[in-house]
Amino acid sequence: MNSLLRWMATWPLRRLHALGAILGWLTYGLSPTYRKRLQANAELAGLTPAQRRASVAQAGCMAAEAPWLWLRNGLVSPACRWEGAELIEQALARGKGLVILTPHLGCFEITARAFAERWGDTHPLTVLYRPSDKAALRELEETARARPGMATAPATLAGVRQMLRALKRGENVGLLPDQVPPQGMGVWAPFFGREAYTMTLAAKLVRQTGADWLLMWAERLPRGRGFVVHVSAPQQPLPGADEPDSEALQQACARRINEEMERLIMCNPAQYLWGYHRYKTPRPAAAPTDAAARSAT
Repeated sequence: MNSLLRWMATWPLRRLHALGAILGWLTYGLSPTYRKRLQANAELAGLTPAQRRASVAQAGCMAAEAPWLWLRNGLVSPACRWEGAELIEQALARGKGLVILTPHLGCFEITARAFAERWGDTHPLTVLYRPSDKAALRELEETARARPGMATAPATLAGVRQMLRALKRGENVGLLPDQVPPQGMGVWAPFFGREAYTMTLAAKLVRQTGADWLLMWAERLPRGRGFVVHVSAPQQPLPGADEPDSEALQQACARRINEEMERLIMCNPAQYLWGYHRYKTPRPAAAPTDAAARSAT
């Protein structure tokens, strides 16, 4: 399998994306569970049938470009064009640390790599990830994601402490705030009108360290022409800047971050990973309250 992936890593993006589109539709056709989840999540967000169909192929493109990102020799920067890089420059100049939030949108794997290649020599980045359950894939992920200027932190308490230390040194961290967190590390908050178990870590990193925070995602261009890395500032600050931590404040912050993620996703909804199991209940987390469940229907 590794030999096949390494061979695919030499392919041009255009060929990988063509294969990925086919794989996306095969997965959609052969997996009733995946198909039902993608349809339900996309309809919840109000996608048109055309956008939903495009998202099937785009999900396959995301999977097929992974060997190119993980195993290809060379830099990814030549394939990336930046929009909003000046916001990162300004945040780095302030030296307070930077929290970068990226949803499962476009080529989300490339954003950290592109950042590390551009700024990592002087402004290291630590990214949060969830290790695979499969040992062989876990080893591949860890090797591929550990790059110069970029460290990885597992989605555990040890990983959280690692990210806090990085921010307190004035460094930078990146995470996917629409990823379902482990039990006890999230709260229930609306996401496209339905209650979703949402991580509290993103807001805590900002609130506890005084770091700046920005939003970033990488748009996949057609016909393998590369990517556009979009950087933007949040439309509103996190609530309760001077308030002590509480469950109500955690929920308000989670709601605000979900709103920011929704805004990014709707910039290009066809490239969001609608098949992701966003609304699952992590065991043994408590299910949302009856009132919350009713508001989601």
